[in-house]
Amino acid sequence: MATNHHFKRPYQPLSSSSTSYFYIFVSIIGLTVLLLVFSHYITSYSTSPIRLELIKPIKQYVPVNNDNNGAESAACDYSEGKWFYDPTARPPRYDETCKEIYKGWNCIAGNRSGAAEIVKWRWQPNHCALTPFDPLRFLESHRDISIGFVGDSLNRNMFVSLFCSLRRVAGEIKKWRPAGADRGFTFLKYNFTIAYHRTNLLARYGRWSANAKGGVLESLGYKEGYRVDVDVPEGTWAEAPSFHNILIYNTGHWWWAPSKFDPVKSPMLFHEKGQPLVPPLSPETGLDVVLRRMISYVEEKARPGTVLFFRTQSPRHFEGGDWDQGGSCAHLQPLSLEEVEQFFSVENNGTNVEVRLVNEHLYEAIKGSAFRLLDVTRMSEFRADAHPSAAGGKKHVDCMHWCLPGITDTWNDLFIAHLSSIKVRY
Repeated sequence: MATNHHFKRPYQPLSSSSTSYFYIFVSIIGLTVLLLVFSHYITSYSTSPIRLELIKPIKQYVPVNNDNNGAESAACDYSEGKWFYDPTARPPRYDETCKEIYKGWNCIAGNRSGAAEIVKWRWQPNHCALTPFDPLRFLESHRDISIGFVGDSLNRNMFVSLFCSLRRVAGEIKKWRPAGADRGFTFLKYNFTIAYHRTNLLARYGRWSANAKGGVLESLGYKEGYRVDVDVPEGTWAEAPSFHNILIYNTGHWWWAPSKFDPVKSPMLFHEKGQPLVPPLSPETGLDVVLRRMISYVEEKARPGTVLFFRTQSPRHFEGGDWDQGGSCAHLQPLSLEEVEQFFSVENNGTNVEVRLVNEHLYEAIKGSAFRLLDVTRMSEFRADAHPSAAGGKKHVDCMHWCLPGITDTWNDLFIAHLSSIKVRY
């Protein structure tokens, strides 16, 4: 019968090397415990606030397709359609109490005739539907995203429309000026930011006066004007491409502004690499050069995956003269197709012809670029009824900007419809 025997191993003292390993192991354990305690202490008592400026969006937008200047294949052409009057239209997505609305654009508060009727006209694209705006859905789908509007006051018109549409559902909002913006807001619950960067020409410009010592321009007889650096972005937006995920640019109104850039008394004097361009360029040629240079600048500086839009020109509807010549816009309904052509036909060369002229330059400039076209011109040409006119007791009638609420809400609907065809990558 087998017997189980339990043997005890004789005691052997630890070698000197084993003793060293043992003490090293104990030391590591002790140091780890101390670090954990210290880390907990720091975490528990740190009171330094997180700087909002350090919040960076983490998403990248990636186009589904990138042909035809970024236009998504099989997508709807939202720019072609008709306006329909809907007397049962639901209330506006925001009202006149939104404080970001500039006084001159607040047509309801300013008692503009027919202001409440403006939003009852609905844009219907010819071959598809335009989805009603859902502010909560938009914020949820754009967490950690930043959108920058870069351009003149018409882009601010659009920026304010989007802000007012979102603010009533957004919770806490932080007002600040990201990346040199004129104004901006972060919707804290969603870490979603929108900002407006004011720039009239995109390029940097300022007053120029002849030098007593003479120079190239002085030798040509120029005494004063505006220096426009075609290769230098205005400082208000120079950092925008490296900050925002989505950018919407525009320019145009100031390029055909003789009251500002008088071709004789205060002409545009274009410079490149710090030197005047000779022979001097016309404003039309200068616009082409600026568009090319600024588009290249944005493409070079933009963050990877940034979505770039260039908005087409917003039409004016002055009749009987320009803004400083007694012009007015008293329409209470959208124009007919025939009236639109009378207003904007290049052949007629009327007061408001610059809208289509600017677009011709823009179409050419973005060919082959990363920019998508946000075409709001055609739909807006019909809406002579949607300007502030004399609302708010203006010195001059405003037939250029738009009432809020108003047509720029529909611009944002188009913008969001384009974004919906772009997928997000984390």
